[in-house]
Amino acid sequence: MSIDIDTARKVAHLARIRVPEEHLPELAQELSNILTFMEQLNEVDVEGVEPMTSVTPMRLKRRVDEVTDGGYQDKILKNAPDAREGFFAVPKVVE
Repeated sequence: MSIDIDTARKVAHLARIRVPEEHLPELAQELSNILTFMEQLNEVDVEGVEPMTSVTPMRLKRRVDEVTDGGYQDKILKNAPDAREGFFAVPKVVE
């Protein structure tokens, strides 16, 4: 599949990327190369191949799932503009 300059311009616009006019042919060629590579990947037979989550089969270490209060209340409330009785204090919005 080949991308023309107008399509490259439209892709750049949709991606909110400012591309000077003189660089549009290069962008079109790069996008065409990417699509060609994707077409090559589609030709690979992956029937019966399990998806991989890692290159090496290993289980991640897991921590014990314990419910805690975090222990950071003082550090977090130190950044608050107004804190009272261990909570963030905010202006009243409903009368």
